[in-house]
Amino acid sequence: MLSCLNRIVSAVQRRIVEPNLFRTISTTGRNRMAANHEADEVALKRLGIKDPKQVTEQQWKEVLQPEVYNVTREAGTEPTGGHYDKFFSKGRYVCICCGAELFSSESKYWSGCGWPAFSKSVDEDFNIIRIRDNAYGMERTEVRCKQCNAHLGHVFDDGPVETGERYCINSVSMKFEPFSE
Repeated sequence: MLSCLNRIVSAVQRRIVEPNLFRTISTTGRNRMAANHEADEVALKRLGIKDPKQVTEQQWKEVLQPEVYNVTREAGTEPTGGHYDKFFSKGRYVCICCGAELFSSESKYWSGCGWPAFSKSVDEDFNIIRIRDNAYGMERTEVRCKQCNAHLGHVFDDGPVETGERYCINSVSMKFEPFSE
């Protein structure tokens, strides 16, 4: 947890010096997203298109809320404390853009870094692509949805002992679907 806090402090310090380091959404937008997130439908369903690779950027822009578009299509970062950061209901997390299954609540844990954290993805990255990200002088690994190329967040090697990995994911990039009882 200490390494997570050090990264946040370091990022905040860099942001003071370099204000455009991270593209972020507004906190008022985040609050609106939290209020409406449970009712959100996966974007691909709203478009009526089955193959996410056929969706144009203009179509994504029309169907996604601005905050979601910024994070998923422009690799932005939402502010800390998003809707799913301290959310621990039983279910699965799917891509907000295409509905691909990404994470299970069984691998979710509280890391203290301000974003939802998972120790592993579904079926060992079945629906996730890992991309080396050296932006802004940092070495990290970006994670994207394999089906629609939506930016989800990053994975770090400071997770729980079982996997050693911490998937740090933007809340707005996912939709929660509860397990049926």
